[in-house]
Amino acid sequence: MIKYIIIPCLFFSFYPIFSQDTNKVRLKIDGVSAVVGDYVILNSDIDKAYIDLESQGVLTSDITRCSLLGKLMEDKLYAHHAEQDSIEVDSENIQNYVEQTIDYFVSRFGTVEKVLEYYKKTSEQSFRNELFEINRIQQLSQQMQAKIIEDIEVTPEEVKAFFEKIPVDDLPIFGAELEVSQIVVEPLVSISEEKRVVEQLETMRNDVLENGSSFSSKAILYSQDPGSRSRGGRYTLDRKRPQMVKEFREQAYRLQEGEISQPFKTDFGWHIVTVDKIRGRLIDVRHVLLVPTVSNVALGDAQNKLKLLRKRIQDNEISFKDAALEFSDDQLTRANGGVLINPSTGDTRFELTKLDPQLYNQILKLEDKQISQPILEEDRSGNKKYKIIMVSNRFDEHVADYQSDYSKIKELALKEKQLETINDWMSEKIMETYITLNKENQLCDFASNWQKN
Repeated sequence: MIKYIIIPCLFFSFYPIFSQDTNKVRLKIDGVSAVVGDYVILNSDIDKAYIDLESQGVLTSDITRCSLLGKLMEDKLYAHHAEQDSIEVDSENIQNYVEQTIDYFVSRFGTVEKVLEYYKKTSEQSFRNELFEINRIQQLSQQMQAKIIEDIEVTPEEVKAFFEKIPVDDLPIFGAELEVSQIVVEPLVSISEEKRVVEQLETMRNDVLENGSSFSSKAILYSQDPGSRSRGGRYTLDRKRPQMVKEFREQAYRLQEGEISQPFKTDFGWHIVTVDKIRGRLIDVRHVLLVPTVSNVALGDAQNKLKLLRKRIQDNEISFKDAALEFSDDQLTRANGGVLINPSTGDTRFELTKLDPQLYNQILKLEDKQISQPILEEDRSGNKKYKIIMVSNRFDEHVADYQSDYSKIKELALKEKQLETINDWMSEKIMETYITLNKENQLCDFASNWQKN
């Protein structure tokens, strides 16, 4: 069966060539570097990749066209098979990202016209369309890679085998690390303020259900969640990958399409949530978040409570650990005596060079076991709290040790296994996917077997 490829003549010309050895039609396409599955990679796509890297300040003198083409082919291979596996991307999120990208470019170059001139585009709409397609493919690629490795785990035996095969002279060196402890006190919100917020959410809910108002508009106008407000409060939940707090997920999963929850509370504030669409394990939801206002009196009470606790600890009336267990309002750290958990590794150590900038600035001048003055923090949603912190342990730079560095070694072993799985998947899919290279690029020394030798 002959498949026809329709290509805008603005960019290419093409004509069929019949092979005497087969009855298949081959296409000679001017300006094409490669074809991967359903995707065509143009010579100009490689040029654009150079421009993008240079616009980000990357030195491109040592980056070859072959290496850039290899990366583009990888992305297209992932995207092609993501579509074959019916993986979907959120078009609204991509469109929002395109808008943010355009805004960034304009802020940098001054005008849209200068942006178009730099990227050699004839119209703003064509540039937007191209940005949309680039980001769509990137999201498909990322989701396909995530799907390939989503079930990959390593056993203790595999971690040990991974560590033992590393030559002694090649053992990794881990930088200086810290353990940091905290006690958090959240200001009390008055009953009247909680009631005001709940009533406001109930009014919004009734306005949508009874008067047909737009839930999306309510979120854009009133929600205090900066992560979703511009999207009309929209998130996509995945039953296999819980990314929202438990209370939020429980409310969302019990709703049918079009239903709106009653107001409910999480650590972030008060919410109402509605379900737009249920797509198997994926659920498209929208929510409105309102954060009760904390009075200055309540803030002062929280600060004074921590000042008193700090003095009691310094006077040896109570240990930092016991004070955290009894008085801290942070559920994640209270149970282990206030010790912070590193979200990247799951253990209690933070590498000094990789500390969150905000936390780094807070502990910068602290000596070991010294307790900070109360620190006021405000998150992106507007929630305020006070905390005191202490550097509870310090670990100097050292060669990896299996016992004390197990969690880091496990992470390295997992990454190696994931990489092997990705490479195996790629080798298999390259062989079963339609791939062709122009003559010039057939001379490239690719890391992957794109020429199917």
